[in-house]
Amino acid sequence: MLKRTFIFVLWMTAVMTLSAQTDIPPVSQPSEMINDQRSKVNENYIGYLSYEAVLRSMAQYDSVQVHMEELRQAYEKEMKRVEDEFNQKYEEFLEGRAQYPRTILLKRQQELQDMMQRNINFKNESRSELAEAQKKAMAPLRARLNEVIATVARQEGLVIVVNTDSEACPFIDPDVSQDIEEKVIQIINTP
Repeated sequence: MLKRTFIFVLWMTAVMTLSAQTDIPPVSQPSEMINDQRSKVNENYIGYLSYEAVLRSMAQYDSVQVHMEELRQAYEKEMKRVEDEFNQKYEEFLEGRAQYPRTILLKRQQELQDMMQRNINFKNESRSELAEAQKKAMAPLRARLNEVIATVARQEGLVIVVNTDSEACPFIDPDVSQDIEEKVIQIINTP
């Protein structure tokens, strides 16, 4: 009982102390100062652009796509080669299976199954490696684009820049926002 009373008194003291501190008048809020500064630069706080359109407008974009297409073709060529090799071995197996003793037949079946599994693994690894290569090749372009977007946003006094590609934002009020796509394209393609 004494323990409960002590905890209750302690709790009440803490509540009273906290409520007493809320009576202190607030000091100038940093967000108010920031908003005052932004309103001097621009009344629109939201910018928007099509990230993909700007990315595709970059001079380096085409060379990355050419490189990726060459890599895709190399993987496709190898996949076709291993598929043809498998088909040839399978045809040989079908032609000779009546002549093979049981142990040779089972051995060849296992070889074909192993070969097919390796081919499946290769296709999966190829897709994964292509996706990783695409990500690595595009990383410098995306980094540069993000820098330019941040620069334009700061120059225009924007709080946020919305990417209109995802269709997550079907309407942006032009009275409180501005399209920065052309400014970003102009800066990003200036040598």
